[in-house]
Amino acid sequence: MIYLHIGNGKSVRCRDVIGIFDLDTATVGKKTRDFISGMEKSGEVEYGDDDLPRSFVLTEGTDGFKITLSRISSAGLKKRIEGKEEII
Repeated sequence: MIYLHIGNGKSVRCRDVIGIFDLDTATVGKKTRDFISGMEKSGEVEYGDDDLPRSFVLTEGTDGFKITLSRISSAGLKKRIEGKEEII
């Protein structure tokens, strides 16, 4: 299995990733804000750490949809998932 490291020791399976979103631009739309709020109320939002998140990763696994917040930019995560950035 191939995993995407999204920061703070947290990884998600690449095949489960539905999308990687910039938190500043994605939350401009009301539907996206409502979606994130609903996911948060149902306990499906995972916080990586206490730092200000810059992006979020939407995944779907056997237990349903989940949002994981990341302090890594969406562009940085995109490079990682495309394999264009070496991860040490």
